[in-house]
Amino acid sequence: MSKIKVNKIKKLFKGKSTFIGIVGIVIISASLTITTYLANQNSTLKQAAADTQSAVEEKAAELDKVSKEYEDFKNIDQVKINEKLNETVSNVEDTYQKAVSSYEELLKLKEKTDDDLSELDELYARALSELSSLEYATAEATLAELDKKISGELQKIAEAQAPKVTAPESNAPPGSGYSRQYVNTPEAGQFLVSMVAADISSTKVIVDTAADSNCGNDCPVLPLSEYISRNGAYAGINGSYFCPATYPSCQGKTNSFDLLAMNHKKTYFNSDNNVYSGNPVVIFGDGYVRFVASGSEWGRDTSPNGVLMNYPLLLMNGEVRFGGDDDPKKGSKGGRSFVANKGSSVYIGVVHSATVAESARVMKALGFENAMNLDDGGSTALWSGGYKVGPGRNLPNVILFVSK
Repeated sequence: MSKIKVNKIKKLFKGKSTFIGIVGIVIISASLTITTYLANQNSTLKQAAADTQSAVEEKAAELDKVSKEYEDFKNIDQVKINEKLNETVSNVEDTYQKAVSSYEELLKLKEKTDDDLSELDELYARALSELSSLEYATAEATLAELDKKISGELQKIAEAQAPKVTAPESNAPPGSGYSRQYVNTPEAGQFLVSMVAADISSTKVIVDTAADSNCGNDCPVLPLSEYISRNGAYAGINGSYFCPATYPSCQGKTNSFDLLAMNHKKTYFNSDNNVYSGNPVVIFGDGYVRFVASGSEWGRDTSPNGVLMNYPLLLMNGEVRFGGDDDPKKGSKGGRSFVANKGSSVYIGVVHSATVAESARVMKALGFENAMNLDDGGSTALWSGGYKVGPGRNLPNVILFVSK
C-alpha cells in the first residue's frame, strides 16, 4: 500500500483506539484489493467477450461463404444436367431398339429372297457406326431410310408370292369350310383372302401349346401340322407373337412368348405378367366365342376350351379398331393372319399382301363383328386338309378347329 494511502488512514482514525484503527486499515485494504481484483476480472471478461464475438463473426463469415458456394452450386442446376443426360441415354436406347428391329426386318427379308442386299447391309452398318458415336439423330434417320427400303423389298416379295389364282370376288364370308376369295374395300382396294369358317355348334375351337407350363427360354415349338395331327383337328392357324431363335433380340428367351394363353388342358400361361394387360383376348367356349378389348377385363376362368391374347384388335362390334401406327412391321405388306367371328361362326385366315391396317379394313368389308391380328411373317401358317399358307416356322401355340 502506498505511503499516501497509509497516512490518509492514520488521519482518519486519529484519536481512536489502536485496535479500531488496525481493523479499519485491514478492511480498507481488503476493499481496495477486491476492487482491484474485480476491475481486473472485468477487463478479462471483456476481453473474453471480445474474443468470443470475434470468433462468432469469423464463423459467421465462414458460414456465409459456404452458403454462397452452395447457392453457386445450385445455380449450376445439376438437375437439368442430369435430365439432359437422361434424355441422351434414352434417345440412344430408343435408337438401339430401332436398330434391333431394323435388323430383324432385314433378317426376315433375307429369309425370303436370294437377291443381293449389300446396299441394305451397308446402310445398317452405317447406322451402327453412327449409334456407336452417339450420333443418335443421324442413326435414326439412317434406320428410317433402311426401314423404307426393306419395306419396299418386302412389298415386292409379298406381291410376287401372293397366290396367282383365279378366285371369286366376294365380300360375303363362307358359311363353312375353306375359301379363297378377293375382297374389295372402299378405302384400300382389293385383297386376296384365304380363310376357314366353322360353326361353334359343330366345331370345338381350342388353343394348343407345345409347352406344358410357363417357359422363358429354349421353349418347345412344333409345326402346325403336328398340332393338327395330335389333336385330330381339321383346320388350324398360327397363334400369338413369340421370340424366334433367329432374332438377336431373342437371345436368352428363344421361342418364348409372354402373352396370355390357356390351352385345352386348362393350363394358363403368363398369367402374372398380364393381370393389367391392355392387349385384346379371344375366348373360345362350348357354344360361344368372345372378344375382349383388354386382358385386364378377363379373369382366369378355366371353363373355356382356349384363351389367346395378341394384338392389335382389328375390329370390335363391327367397327375398325386399328388404323395404323408408326411400327414398320405392321406397316409393311405381308400375309396377315387373323381370327374373327360373325355370330356363332369363327373364322381363321390370312389376308395376302396387306398391312395390318389394311387387314382391319378387309375384316370390316367381310362383315365380321370382331377380329384380332395374329402373328405373321415367317410364322404365318394356315391348314385346312393341308397347308394353304405356310408351313412357316415351328410355333409355340396355335388355334385349332376340332369336330365335335
